[in-house]
Amino acid sequence: MFDKIAAVLSIVAVGASGYAVYQTGQMTGTVSRTAAALTAQQATGTTGQTAIVDAAAIEKYMAENPVSDAVIEAYLRENPEVMISSLEQYQRDQRNAQQELQAAADIALVTDNEEEIFRDGYSLVAGNPDGDVTVVEFSDYNCGFCKRAHGEVAKLIESDGNIRLVVKEFPILGPGSVMAGRAALASSMQQDGEKYVEFNDALMMHRGSHSEATIMSIAEEVGLDLAQLEKDMESDEVAEKLKRTNDLAEILSINGTPAFVIGNQVVRGFVPAEELEKLAEAARSS
Repeated sequence: MFDKIAAVLSIVAVGASGYAVYQTGQMTGTVSRTAAALTAQQATGTTGQTAIVDAAAIEKYMAENPVSDAVIEAYLRENPEVMISSLEQYQRDQRNAQQELQAAADIALVTDNEEEIFRDGYSLVAGNPDGDVTVVEFSDYNCGFCKRAHGEVAKLIESDGNIRLVVKEFPILGPGSVMAGRAALASSMQQDGEKYVEFNDALMMHRGSHSEATIMSIAEEVGLDLAQLEKDMESDEVAEKLKRTNDLAEILSINGTPAFVIGNQVVRGFVPAEELEKLAEAARSS
């Protein structure tokens, strides 16, 4: 038990660069009084003052002057905010450390799979095909956040004329998603792919989930050959393209939509236009 409490106190100490304690002038065993007494010894020896004790000093003193389990438990019961605040800081530090590790891993993953990410030869290319920054989006037509992201990406393309957009069909939300993804890829096999962008936009603009009826209705509206579309949707070529995208997503640790690759960064989740602009500028300047 003491080890667990000592670990908590270590978190408390490490989580703060220093904190204030009320100086009582008496060393009776509580953590606050112990810290205050230490400060008094190191400083002027005066009492009745607010003192600052740094983490290293606390850890050193606690090692030289162990406190009983009962005293520590009593202090933490009387001052739960100390533990809560310290644990929250510890969790933030852990998240930040994990994010830094993931960011470093993402750079290597993007570098190793650059061709498949940015130039796979079959994914939808929109915006400026010759743009100096490529934004890759993994998307699902039944994903509400993808529909929101569709509008945010449109704002980015409108405000920045040098964005090359690559949309990867990543249907993961059920049969309707898979059918829509197959239809989108199949649309690229008609009319030299000229309807793909329009079809993608119409599918994303549709409110609610997709079914065979909504997909075919939209396909007809944009001028696709429905018979040919249905045939191509079941082709091995479309199945292989979906598999390649699924395999790539697994490599990049992408298991939800939307997700983006911008420069050497992988962003998992919805991103507003303002943040997309910052990521694009970072990629441009790197």
